[in-house]
Amino acid sequence: MNKSDLQEMLRRIDHRGYPAYKETRGKYDFGDFVLSIDHVQGDPFASPSKLSVWVDGSKAGFDKSLYDTKDKKVALEDHLLRNMARQVKDYSFKAKGSGKSGLISVTNPGQEILERSACQINADNGNVVVRLEVGFPANGRTINSRELEKILFDFLPTCVKKTLYSVSYKQENLHKVADLAIDQRFIREKLSEMGLVAFVANGSILPRRSGISQVAMKDAVAFTSPESLEVTLKLPGAGDVKGMGIPKGITLIVGGGYHGKSTLLKALELGVYNHVAGDGREYVITDDSAVKLRAEDGRSIQNTDISMFIRNLPNKKDTKSFYTEDASGSTSQAANTIEAIETGSKVFLMDEDTSATNFMIRDELMQKVVTRDMEPIIPFIDRVEELFDSYGISTVLVAGSSGSYFYKADHIIQMKEYEPFEITEMAKREAESFRDKNNESKTDISDRPSFERVVRYDAAFAKNDRIKIKTMGLDGISINKETVDLRYMEQFVDSEQLNAVAQMIKFLKISAWNGKVTVNDAVDKLYNRVEKQGFDAFIKGDIPGNLAYVRKQELYGAINRCRELVKIEKK
Repeated sequence: MNKSDLQEMLRRIDHRGYPAYKETRGKYDFGDFVLSIDHVQGDPFASPSKLSVWVDGSKAGFDKSLYDTKDKKVALEDHLLRNMARQVKDYSFKAKGSGKSGLISVTNPGQEILERSACQINADNGNVVVRLEVGFPANGRTINSRELEKILFDFLPTCVKKTLYSVSYKQENLHKVADLAIDQRFIREKLSEMGLVAFVANGSILPRRSGISQVAMKDAVAFTSPESLEVTLKLPGAGDVKGMGIPKGITLIVGGGYHGKSTLLKALELGVYNHVAGDGREYVITDDSAVKLRAEDGRSIQNTDISMFIRNLPNKKDTKSFYTEDASGSTSQAANTIEAIETGSKVFLMDEDTSATNFMIRDELMQKVVTRDMEPIIPFIDRVEELFDSYGISTVLVAGSSGSYFYKADHIIQMKEYEPFEITEMAKREAESFRDKNNESKTDISDRPSFERVVRYDAAFAKNDRIKIKTMGLDGISINKETVDLRYMEQFVDSEQLNAVAQMIKFLKISAWNGKVTVNDAVDKLYNRVEKQGFDAFIKGDIPGNLAYVRKQELYGAINRCRELVKIEKK
């Protein structure tokens, strides 16, 4: 059908009851693009209708060099989507009516560049699709199709023309988007080769405008690397870029309160994602397996082997297959650490402010009063070297009150008024004067944790197609009314990632978890599918426009925080 058929249909159903809008479902040729009405809301007060716009690659006209690699393709999709979001904002609610009538909405990305279902480019032919929502107008519950005509035949084509065609852009700006993506990939690939876990370019702006804004703070101190840690990268696009390289091993970030320790750590934490030009953190790049670890009182733990850190409990509870519905701070952080090892993470990021003190350290006086044989917790400080030597896992730790890690750290960075200084030699010298070698004892090397865990098969879930999924911002997800609390997984940056996590868990429960395959094997297999098929790997039918790429680490974390929804047992 073409747009004339749609226009005729709209005029025929005008002033009828709202359910008549469902007749409009289908695809319509608008000449330069195809409009697909994928889902029609049942009521003007319900969730808006789902539409998609398809532009043939020959008409979109974007040069193949702008999307011939995964990184460049995602960056271009992100660029088009940001522009579309700006355009539709000017037209939203200009068509009048009750409820959500006149709403035009498309994903408006934050500072991170994520692969999203809202805008996708076919790597083979350059076809472009954008998925959006529109509130079909009504007066009360009576169709007002004249207002919908404004949206579909005036507002939307204008937005499409300005955003989804190469001729609407300055080509140099499009190539800048691609060049930044190439540079960011180049840095990621260079990290391991150079023996680094992260890179922070000189001139980066790390502080954010506020606690609820990820926009760069105005007049903030620009980052400058200590000379001893400065490295130079010759980027394909930007040329020579200097900055601080954080070496593999154990790195301590210290300093007074409000001097920028946690700000640096937060930038590293989010450096697992690429950032848009102008963010200030475009060249803050962290090993993309890095995990932020913290205490998480009250979380559930299902048969996780935490014996590396907790053993010989007085109640004789098995810590090689530990289960609790209400974890303590230390127990939760131990589980978070083991689960991060299970995902293959090679970098741990930690802040003493959000860590359980008894998990991190036991000072000398406490060890004299409560001897090791009376304490079931083996603190992280006694395992941090082992984690690097035996597992290749580096640690970056922010500490402001305890100097115990001075003895363990390979590099120590002090933040002074948001400027970093390397003080390793001086701090080590001072630490030696406090050291009581007579009171030191060596912790035995731990057994490797067991990751042989499986998910119990759920026949009732697998046979039920009507599964209710809901997300609550960045706080959590709900699947069939069970809430999974994700508030303390600090590397989620977008609610659309939580949408994807919920859909992935649904897919795994229906298609993968048969009571035999391990949790990790099932997740690995799913990510192999995602690499080849994208969102189609776990979505049956039409792809919704509200999904964003999520790392294996976040999916795995969400799985481990389920209570009744996912029952994990020892294999």
